[in-house]
Order: sequence, then C-alpha cells, then structure tokens
Amino acid sequence: MIEDRRIEAQPGLVFDVSVAGKADAPLVLMLHGFGVSRHLYDAQLPALAEAGFLGVAPNQRGYSSGARPDPSHHALYDIQLLIDDALAMVAAMGHGTRRFHLVGHDWGGSLAWDIAASFPERLGSLTMLSRPHPGAFNKAMRDDPEQAHRSRHHKAFQDPGAATTLLADDAAWLRTRHANNGIPPAATEKHLGVIGNPDAMEAALAWYRARGTVHRPIGIISVPTLFIWGDADDTVGRMAAEGTVDFVDAPYRFEVLPGVGHYAPDQMPERVSELLLEHLRQHPL
Repeated sequence: MIEDRRIEAQPGLVFDVSVAGKADAPLVLMLHGFGVSRHLYDAQLPALAEAGFLGVAPNQRGYSSGARPDPSHHALYDIQLLIDDALAMVAAMGHGTRRFHLVGHDWGGSLAWDIAASFPERLGSLTMLSRPHPGAFNKAMRDDPEQAHRSRHHKAFQDPGAATTLLADDAAWLRTRHANNGIPPAATEKHLGVIGNPDAMEAALAWYRARGTVHRPIGIISVPTLFIWGDADDTVGRMAAEGTVDFVDAPYRFEVLPGVGHYAPDQMPERVSELLLEHLRQHPL
C-alpha cells in the first residue's frame, strides 16, 4: 500500500512523497522526469514493499507545491541543488548516510547519473529509465542526425511562453505526447494533477532553463547499472542508448523493451517491476 507523506527534506522545502515498505528496509529512491510526477512509480512501489524494500518516490523540486522556489530565478533549479534534494530525502527518511538503491527516469535520470558518478560509495545499484549516460548522449548529439531532432524540445522549453503552450487546450501537448508513448489515460490524469497548472509547469521548465541546452559531462560510472530503454522512445535514439555501455565500468545490463516509449513504468509496469527487482536482488546493500 502506498502512503502519501509531506516531508521537509530541505529547510523550507516540503516535498509530496509516495512511500511503501518498512522504514528500516533497504531504501530505493525513485526520481521522476519531466512531463510526469511521483505517480510514474505507482506500480513499482507496492512491488518493492512486498519484496522487502522501502520505496520512496517524491514529487521533485518545483513539482511539489511546498518545494517550489521562484522559477524565474533559474539558479534555484541548478542541478546541484536538485541532487542535494535527493540526498536530503534519503536522510529525511531516516537512512542518514547509509547506502541506498537509486532509480531515475528522464530528468530524474540525469540526477541519478550525476549522483552515481559523484557518490558511488552511497549506492548499491543504479536503475536508469530512458536516460542515457550524458557522455553517450553528447556523442549521439554529434554523430546521430536524428538525436538533435529528438531533443529539440530542450531548446523550445527555453521560450518564455512554453508553459502556456504546453497547457493550452486542456494540456493537449502533454496529453498527445503521453498517448503517443503509451501512457494510459488514468495515469496521465494523475500526472496532470501535479503539473497541469501554470505554477507547477513553470517550475518544471525551470529545470531546463537552469541547465540551458548543454549537458554537463560526468565521469565513468562504477555502480552496478540496469538501463531500461524502449525502442519507441521519441526522445532517445538507439545510438545514445546503446552507447551508454561505454560509460559504465561495473556490472551492466541493457534491457530493450520493444514498442515501448519514453515512460516505461506507466506503459509496461509489470515488466519494469520485474527487471528492477531482479537488479536489486543481484546487488544487495
């Protein structure tokens, strides 16, 4: 059963968090990306709890109404602050500086790669959904003519009117993208309940605006890694996905889900849970 909590992980920042499992069980922190919310992991959290883990999925900075600094100040959404939020969440859940498992999707995946590169000693395992290693992504941006087109939204989201565009006509842009990537309508409604308003959308876009269009380089990953990629992903091409192996110097598994789009946990929840639990059991804390 999923419990909804409000947790002050950082001073003055209160996050909406989905939690499942016993407090002293091995912790699995699950970070969502753009266009969705903590509800991306609604199927995985009960599976984790049943398997003896503590699953924790927060609405991240800007997505939680109580953790929404002014999005016009882009520096308040710098990636280092977002990483600090994630690590503070682990401590707020009572796990201090203990090791934990990390799951990341899309922008949450960007944070997860960076945490794994910077703090490998903190992680028992890394599970990545849809987001290639930044080194593989940057290489694909140079060498794969299709990748720049797939990533054109990074530039479009810098536009001051982007939030209005995304929310126009009852969030038609998001609804269409979700449908094209296999997200069930009920899941889309949950996500729009979080980001389907101007304040939340401006904050979500501040993640892109704080970074700009450049992905900062990180080092080789030394944490056991599972990378799940759907071959119908509209933002990540095969070159970037397959190239990630060159940036992981640890046990590595690349799992391709045929016909699956950018949001695998919503589109194939049972398979994602199965793969995740296999990975966690192979790399206990």
